[in-house]
Amino acid sequence: MRNQPRILIVEDEPAIAELMAVNLRHNGFQPVWASDAVTAQKELDEVLPDVILLDWMLPGESGLSLARRWRGNPRTKQVPILMITARGDEPDRVAGLDAGADDYIVKPFSPRELLARIRAVLRRRAPEQAGGAVSIGQLSLDADTYRVSWQEQPLKVGPTEFKLLQFFMRHPERVHSRGSLLDKVWGDHVYIEERTVDVHVKRLREALGDAGKMIETVRGAGYRLTASPAA
Repeated sequence: MRNQPRILIVEDEPAIAELMAVNLRHNGFQPVWASDAVTAQKELDEVLPDVILLDWMLPGESGLSLARRWRGNPRTKQVPILMITARGDEPDRVAGLDAGADDYIVKPFSPRELLARIRAVLRRRAPEQAGGAVSIGQLSLDADTYRVSWQEQPLKVGPTEFKLLQFFMRHPERVHSRGSLLDKVWGDHVYIEERTVDVHVKRLREALGDAGKMIETVRGAGYRLTASPAA
């Protein structure tokens, strides 16, 4: 039974929650319903779900506030959040994503669309769960212990930069376009501009110090990690 992905539905309208739960159950998922922030937190404390379907408008604490809180907690920060709301304007969509949502779906939506979005965030989650260590030259990364080192000296790397570096190190010497990096590191369906990649590559280079030169800019194409950077 536990091999069925557990989906936490945080929705205060019973009819909508029941509709989602029935649809999920029929498609191989294990839905759990919470009608408010307190119940949702209790469910999270007991068992971590594989995906959270989070309604924006909730009694008491809002879905937006919950998303921020869960993203700030080390235990729940990696759980994919799919924000569900009647708010479809771009500023609201951006606010939800800035709060930490992985994706955004506007009511009313079809059961097929909901399933597609859930499966998409589960697929995108897989690379983040890839463990093990990898080394390129004197640069080493261990996904199990969340450590990065250069010439055996530890480096401090932020969470997004860590995922970016992990992808580069698992696919070295290849040129990756900004669009490809968005899909592979952030995931498709995420509303992020390609220039965001440049910002995180810059931060990653700064965090890596002398090892930053291993990440090369390939003009007009994207970025590449190489063990033999150009002088």
